[in-house]
Amino acid sequence: MQSATNNIQPDCTDFRSVARALTIVENDLQGADDLLKSLTFTKSSPVIGITGPPGAGKSTLVNSLISGLLNNGNKIAILAIDPTSPFNFGSLLGDRIRMAPHFNHPDVFIRSLATRGSLGGLSAKAIEMTDVLRAAGFDYILIETVGVGQSEIEIAGLADITLLVLSDRADADLFANNLKKIQLKENKLPVYKTVASKNEGIDEVINFILSKSETKNSRKELLLAEKAYSIIRQKRMADIDKKKLQQDIAKALGKPGFNLYQFISPLTP
Repeated sequence: MQSATNNIQPDCTDFRSVARALTIVENDLQGADDLLKSLTFTKSSPVIGITGPPGAGKSTLVNSLISGLLNNGNKIAILAIDPTSPFNFGSLLGDRIRMAPHFNHPDVFIRSLATRGSLGGLSAKAIEMTDVLRAAGFDYILIETVGVGQSEIEIAGLADITLLVLSDRADADLFANNLKKIQLKENKLPVYKTVASKNEGIDEVINFILSKSETKNSRKELLLAEKAYSIIRQKRMADIDKKKLQQDIAKALGKPGFNLYQFISPLTP
């Protein structure tokens, strides 16, 4: 018998269909695997990652980017990756506060995703949910990370374009100038100075996004390999219950001569 969930296809013109598909995938509900396998990508939807340390001004920048990209009927999706709540192990839903100016906009779809204990602030679910958004046909997909641990590195393995927000302080001018000198010497990445709350410098960042979106991504194979690795790792670890593992270790510690490597040997054939 075919599951009813198999017929839920995401469509950016119907936000409810997108929300349902994301819920099925995020929670591994019945039909999630079939849904992912049935995804088709009919348009190029650039994935833009925004990361950086807490307090650097990521959310303010995201709000300004949304305003700038909402042209010509563009539809934009935002995946806000929040720290896991210690109470219900879901996301803290901080996007409701951070992105209030666009939360009810008919062309803006916002979804929270808990880090689920991922060391870098990203989980394999972020990859699958991003692909759901891509298949839905959004024109731009923005991913804002919590900006802790290795998320600055991990987001680069998921996004077509990564924006690293580094400074929101009094000496930002000096900091930006030093970065420009370093990048000029290395001839690599552009540096932009923005004051998102005043909409200063936002046009330059948006023009950069548009220019990169129109060129072929030379890192496509690398990005797909990183995504495949993360998904395979998640599936192979799916039967490992971390809480039960802790309980089993607690019991094993009661016996003399506990050896961690002997303990995990049956789990790592």
